[in-house]
Amino acid sequence: MDDTTHKAHDTSGTLDEALERLHSFGPEREGWLSNHAPMAVEALVRHGQAPGVHRWLDHYRTKLEDMPDRFTEVTPANWREALGDPRRIADWTAYFERETADRPWREVLAEWWPRLLPGIAAGATHPVIRVGHCVRTLLASGENAPRVAELAHGLGYWAARHQPLPPLTALAPAPTADAAAALDAVDRVPDQNGGIRERLGQLTGFPRWPGQPVTDPDLARTRLQELVRAATHRYAAYAHGSPVMLVHAATAPNAVLRTLPALPRELWAPSLGAAWAAGAAVTAAYSPAQPADYPAAPDGLTPEEVFAQAAAHGDDHTIKFTDTALDVGGPTALAAALRSVELNPPVL
Repeated sequence: MDDTTHKAHDTSGTLDEALERLHSFGPEREGWLSNHAPMAVEALVRHGQAPGVHRWLDHYRTKLEDMPDRFTEVTPANWREALGDPRRIADWTAYFERETADRPWREVLAEWWPRLLPGIAAGATHPVIRVGHCVRTLLASGENAPRVAELAHGLGYWAARHQPLPPLTALAPAPTADAAAALDAVDRVPDQNGGIRERLGQLTGFPRWPGQPVTDPDLARTRLQELVRAATHRYAAYAHGSPVMLVHAATAPNAVLRTLPALPRELWAPSLGAAWAAGAAVTAAYSPAQPADYPAAPDGLTPEEVFAQAAAHGDDHTIKFTDTALDVGGPTALAAALRSVELNPPVL
């Protein structure tokens, strides 16, 4: 979709209306399941599916719960003790609403990104993904009240769920060829029967990737693009292990990639390290032992047609993964997107 088409859909106000509908609800339901609606509607609008957004939201509404009650106010003096306390979701959201009202949103993001980055896997990586979708809109379409409020909600969710991975070691021998080889070398956790928190608790180490430390910001961005591409391609062959959860091995690093242009360049290299940790963690937790054959994308099928299939399918993870696959581009990424349509149950 060209920029003209995107701007036409953006100026319809559909995304802003959707965000305003969503901001009375919390980021979770049933105690830990994430509210995917803000991310999915951003992707739908971006890829020309704005006319169906409110219908999609009407269907998704049954999964939403009200924002939880406030607990104790988060302040500049006590934020460290509140970090990672899920009881404080509403408190953290209110804190970031105040911060983004008083200061430019980029300044708030730059201050909190390095504080939150060690907890990138928190909430099954959904908080950073939500922030990535929001920042993409802020950068592409400009800021207004609903979009800045969405950033406050995303950062608040991340802060409340913040929990670093267990101490990890860099495993040897180290695959240094490329990100695809590194993902292939990730060891699966011993027990893949529990939920993500139980699985991540079993992590002990990841392959060393990239092979040499990255300090140059532009190289960090290039390596991050490589990681997103590798994780997206890998989904095509390995998604049968967990069609829902394995999308995050690609969408979490892509959220980081989308956020880089809004960050100071000195934060790009550490962002690459965190993105690798998130992608490797999801891979270790959910990847099956062996790949499976998958069909190629039909000749002549356009990216727009693939996304239209994802939108008609309606599953939030399918929509978000297809959005990332279109960022990657190419026939293998489109085949991976179609694999998500095939393996995840439709909801519309």
